[in-house]
Amino acid sequence: MADKPDLLQRPRRFYKAAMAGPVEGGFAVLLDGRTPKSPAKSPLVLPTLVLAQLVAGEWDAQVEVIDSTAMPATRLAFTAIDRIRETRAEVAAEVAAYAGSDLLCYWAEHPTPLVERQTRDWGAMLDWAKAELDLHLKPAAGVIHTPQSPAALASVEALALTMDDFTLAGVAYGAGLFGSTVLALALRAGKVTGRKALDLSRLEEMFQAETWGQDAEAAARAEALAVEAQVLERWFAALRR
Repeated sequence: MADKPDLLQRPRRFYKAAMAGPVEGGFAVLLDGRTPKSPAKSPLVLPTLVLAQLVAGEWDAQVEVIDSTAMPATRLAFTAIDRIRETRAEVAAEVAAYAGSDLLCYWAEHPTPLVERQTRDWGAMLDWAKAELDLHLKPAAGVIHTPQSPAALASVEALALTMDDFTLAGVAYGAGLFGSTVLALALRAGKVTGRKALDLSRLEEMFQAETWGQDAEAAARAEALAVEAQVLERWFAALRR
């Protein structure tokens, strides 16, 4: 059977073994002993051995061709290496912007069971952010944008700027994935699992599915997002080791 057209456009696997090992400046992914380069031609070197092993595992899992869409940790590593180093201020501002419209701050007005669930689950996360990060975000009812205080957003931006490149890359990615800087920070801290963070970000969608039934396409999309969230959980865990 002929290869599918999309497979023909992907590079073939050119190495026998993928592993991680120490190099100057950290731990590299090694493909038959050689370190692959990022799109900007920087070596794929990570700050911890566990993180390098996570990324190397994605390279090892490739079979005939290299499918970058199935390599979220590698893509995140390239982002940290190529983008974050040069644009830290801009990325920190992005993280603060997500906090400015954080999903957890927009509670439904009805029905009552959904409001109660949001008050309990989202409220707990906002309370955690206030207690542990001194991050004061105020919830509001409805979907109309409610500005957060400049002081709160400045606090988020300052926190983001204290992070190393790889942590900042993960938090920025998580904020976009969940629509919530608070959930990204909670995942980074180990307060929630990747799946739990995703479920909290999908709380209203899950409530509607429980009420009216699950759509197959929506379920498939949720499972794909769960894979990304779980990889992000492993990413943060690897950075702590």
